[in-house]
Amino acid sequence: MDRWLGDGGMPLLGQLGVDFHRYGEGFAEARWTPTPLACNPFGGVHGGVYGVVFDAAMNFAVNSALDRGDRGATVDVSDRIIRAPEPGVALEVRADVLRAARAVAFVEAGIVDPDGGVVARGSSTWSLRRAGS
Repeated sequence: MDRWLGDGGMPLLGQLGVDFHRYGEGFAEARWTPTPLACNPFGGVHGGVYGVVFDAAMNFAVNSALDRGDRGATVDVSDRIIRAPEPGVALEVRADVLRAARAVAFVEAGIVDPDGGVVARGSSTWSLRRAGS
């Protein structure tokens, strides 16, 4: 899993300004300073980019909760943009596995600004395939 630190194993995330710096059993954390590539023509973060960031963070969290050889696949991702951050502001992203059963996992994530203000919230459902099943 250490190989995913930084851009999460996806160069696009690095180009969007995402930098994964910490994970543990069932969670992942990243710093995100949105780059111009993440923004719409008016300078705000494009709504679809939140989905990319959330899906990547929740994927990292799910994989950190699984045993070696187990796999997870996104079934759905939902995000709610609470308010637009200022361009160039360093944001914090955290994803947590709420529950990982035998065949399904439920995950939540959040993005906050430097003052702890909520920028966006996300949730997802994952299909799990256990190596021994």
